[in-house]
Amino acid sequence: MNGPGVGFECKEQDGLHFWSDHFIVEVVKPDGTPCKDGERGELLLTSLTKEALPLLRCRTGDITYMKGSDCSCGRTGVRTAKILGRVDDMLVIRGINVFSSQIEHVLMSNPEVGPHFQIVVQRVKHLDELTVRCELEQEYFTDDVDDLQRVIQKVERALRDTLNVRTKVELVERGTIERTEGKSKKILDLRGAL
Repeated sequence: MNGPGVGFECKEQDGLHFWSDHFIVEVVKPDGTPCKDGERGELLLTSLTKEALPLLRCRTGDITYMKGSDCSCGRTGVRTAKILGRVDDMLVIRGINVFSSQIEHVLMSNPEVGPHFQIVVQRVKHLDELTVRCELEQEYFTDDVDDLQRVIQKVERALRDTLNVRTKVELVERGTIERTEGKSKKILDLRGAL
């Protein structure tokens, strides 16, 4: 959009400062309406000084939220939180924004499950249902169903606490989740399927 960039992080590392004299910075909901301060949405930028190719309300695809303009570094311009994710990484489940990166963080914090997972979203009786299929690590596999149920409950509780959405966890055998070259297909959204 404009070299050397549209914003920067100061020594306080508490968000991104934008060049307010060169850009109008907005954070919007999926329908394009503005978010309130602290509310997550997509970052939009409008260039004010670019002459050859001005951009109006350019959707960046980045998820963030507006922070107060005053920073302890002394700058008072427009400021957002660090980039939290991407729009294509976001699902809306029962009105709540859920990011696959949040799910990945929870799973990586639980040693019982591996790094490979798949998110399945379905509509059941007019309600969105979220299921996370994840691989059980070999050292935690036992023939005792109660042990497996404890792992499921632990991961479901951690996901619920992080996402604020009830999530079903399915444990699958190691190597069951498809591995692909490049970006893997982690989200299977079946809400539109008949």
